[in-house]
Amino acid sequence: MTTKHRALLLFSAATLTGLSWWAAAATPSGSGQRTPSMPGMAMPDKPVAAPFKRVPASQLPAATITGPTRMGTLVMPPGMIMTSTTSMAAMKDMAAVDPAQVKVSAAPTARGDLPLAPRLVNGVKEFRLTLGLTNWTILPTRQVAAYAVNGQVPGPRLRFEQGDRIRVIVKNTLPEATSIHWHGLILDNRMDGVGGVTQPSIAPGATFTYSFTAVQAGTYFYHSHTQVDRQQGLGLYGALIIDPTTRAANIARIRALTTPGDPATALASPQDEPRADKEYVLQLQEWLWRDGYTFPAMIMEGALPNYFTINGKAYPSTDTIQLKVGQSVKLRFIGTNNNFVHPMHVHGGPFEVVARDGLTLKPSARFLADTVNVGPGQRYDVIWKARKSGTWLVHCHIPHHTVNDNVEEQGGGGLTMKIVVKG
Repeated sequence: MTTKHRALLLFSAATLTGLSWWAAAATPSGSGQRTPSMPGMAMPDKPVAAPFKRVPASQLPAATITGPTRMGTLVMPPGMIMTSTTSMAAMKDMAAVDPAQVKVSAAPTARGDLPLAPRLVNGVKEFRLTLGLTNWTILPTRQVAAYAVNGQVPGPRLRFEQGDRIRVIVKNTLPEATSIHWHGLILDNRMDGVGGVTQPSIAPGATFTYSFTAVQAGTYFYHSHTQVDRQQGLGLYGALIIDPTTRAANIARIRALTTPGDPATALASPQDEPRADKEYVLQLQEWLWRDGYTFPAMIMEGALPNYFTINGKAYPSTDTIQLKVGQSVKLRFIGTNNNFVHPMHVHGGPFEVVARDGLTLKPSARFLADTVNVGPGQRYDVIWKARKSGTWLVHCHIPHHTVNDNVEEQGGGGLTMKIVVKG
């Protein structure tokens, strides 16, 4: 027997021993019961005999209707697997927003992503953001308990120019600590907004001031960076749009703060910026609502989303873009979504991808496509031209993300919106 054959025999024996141990450990004490070694997995005592015989539908047991469960004062989503090792901190992170703590309800017609005008204070553009709990309507028949910014989901759009000096005063009225991260921006590390790393998290009732100079241009966003899976998933995010500048003072400031030749901070020329007749920002998000409770949606058992929104609304409550044949629209896709990659598709012909993650692509690097995969944190600017009249859809190409709690309404749902083109 060769050395190779002896090694194969030893490996086979070890594998069989391991499988025997696994089978013994996983064997349930009764049919369909859960075992410590396989939490949440129902396994029969005996393997299913072949050939397989389908049980008639009339003989199947009735479905068990499950709902949220209570763990102390916390309400947990139905189907969530919890074991003796699941910490209270973990359960609190996944628990529903306490409806008793939500004292404010936005008007059913309220919209998110509204532009927020800054105050000019000694040459600094100053924005004020208040974070708090708000009942937010995503559909006429569905209201979620959200972590809102200035009472809206998404938070207000902050827009300024490259080279501007910015101050953002953040007041926290949430029942938990938080912080705000400026996604993709080059700034002083103390202003990066990571709770417990670059700053103490902002305690309930406290205020924190962020100050920086915008040395980049393009499409960015801000979001919570404390308990991100919970807070951002419940609505704590908003768009940052930084326009190219022609102001001499701004140009001088950028040159003083950046390294020559760095493409990330290269001066953007307004003349070279890809232009369109209209512009629309799309911020994507997933939600989980069950039996009157809003949970942070996550990719795990019991926490998968059943609603999806563009700018805080699910279709058919999403906005409609109006164009004429021959006109174009710049769509700024922002991956404020926490969990999934959303392949965003536009009907009616391809668009041109002109920017990615805040950086405008050189003309030679731009390309035509009809779908872009918008992952969490990513941004794409695309320009779509209205070639023919009619109603054209913008939607995620994962079908489950274009329904509302698994129900299609008026030809879609969730991550869907219309572009109406007239001749």
